[in-house]
Amino acid sequence: MTSPSPSVRERLADELEAARARTLLLTDHDDPVLLRQHTPLLSPLVWDLAHIGQQEDLWLLRAGDPRRQGLLPPDVESLYDAFTHPRAGRARLPLLPPVEARSFCHEVRGRVLDRLEGLGPDDDPFDFAMVVSHEQQHDETMLQALALRPGPPLLGTGEPLPPGRPGLAGTSVLVPGGPFVLGVDATTEPFSLDNERPAHRVELPAFRIGRVPVTNAEYAAFVADGGYRTPRWWSTRGWEHRIAAGLERPHFWAADGTRTRFGTVEDLPPDEPVQHVTFFEAEAYAAWAGARLPTELEWEKAATWDPAAGRRRRFPWGEADPTPGVANLGGTALRPAPVGAYPAGASAYGVEQLMGDVWEWTSSPFVPWPGFRPMLYADYSAPFFGGDYRVLRGGAWSVAPSILRPSFRNWDHPIRRQIFSGIRLAWDA
Repeated sequence: MTSPSPSVRERLADELEAARARTLLLTDHDDPVLLRQHTPLLSPLVWDLAHIGQQEDLWLLRAGDPRRQGLLPPDVESLYDAFTHPRAGRARLPLLPPVEARSFCHEVRGRVLDRLEGLGPDDDPFDFAMVVSHEQQHDETMLQALALRPGPPLLGTGEPLPPGRPGLAGTSVLVPGGPFVLGVDATTEPFSLDNERPAHRVELPAFRIGRVPVTNAEYAAFVADGGYRTPRWWSTRGWEHRIAAGLERPHFWAADGTRTRFGTVEDLPPDEPVQHVTFFEAEAYAAWAGARLPTELEWEKAATWDPAAGRRRRFPWGEADPTPGVANLGGTALRPAPVGAYPAGASAYGVEQLMGDVWEWTSSPFVPWPGFRPMLYADYSAPFFGGDYRVLRGGAWSVAPSILRPSFRNWDHPIRRQIFSGIRLAWDA
């Protein structure tokens, strides 16, 4: 193995800095905001902050070996073990105060940058990319916590987005049957995670898929039509959960047609993709609409396959990295863009807004691809295979563009809706 080129080191240094700048922005609040647990589903922000530093220390300074002494005493470091301490109880732990958590993260980062600069010919930079992805994913969960926080806005109303195009809601495109390449390899996507690998050919029958995600206006019609009062649209488990949780409309929606977004109450934008729905709600809406949810294989084919060229595209629009002209990513908007806002981001089949805006529920359980091999962090994916999870694809407006690929697989319990989750429909052809 040759030494990582200066351009790779510079890219990783830039991505580490971008992730840290975002983390510090999201935790630049008074101590009570950071110490309070706004929901049992998510950690106090101060836990995420120190956990980010603890994992960076473990993987980049100790090569993933917890037996080696880190910068924190063992009894303190153990507080940030995500498997030992469930989220609901983390606020009761003797966590580092915010000022100490920031100082710890700063000390770790200085040593990490020294190690990055000195990467040798036998060093693989994958662990740096994994740590960038980890921090950016925690930044997204911190955004979820801030969305659930009651009280006045802390983040403003977000940066402006391009306008949408009328007439796209409810339309679909045909994806003909045939083979395509599912997943990626380390040669083409060296920083991809283990559950995205290996690339392999898959044969799919023809199907139709929504050109754009389901909008607020479309979902509001389901609510108005008694969708939450009609069991026949729901699976047995979904209806049981709807009753037990008292679901009547998507999270943050009010009965008067407004929504609350990061502390700001506003009229519900009709042309934005609906978000904050559970898998069960997405499934029920699809049944009401005479459709179904796509499988993740269908989703990835619609996003990546170029039938004219007979090969996979790196992104729906081609080989170039994401830019603000093709996708709503990075978290600065604080909301999805209206449907039709990114015609330049369409896939070869003409499917739009596959990347960014909302995580899209699929009907697929979370399972390994044939030939799966755990990566450096062996517990990233494997403990979750075969559990009660459904896969989400595409990334939301909250996801950093540097860590997202069409092969990226997110997963969560079907009852979760604190995530920035939405819906894209599919139909048999």
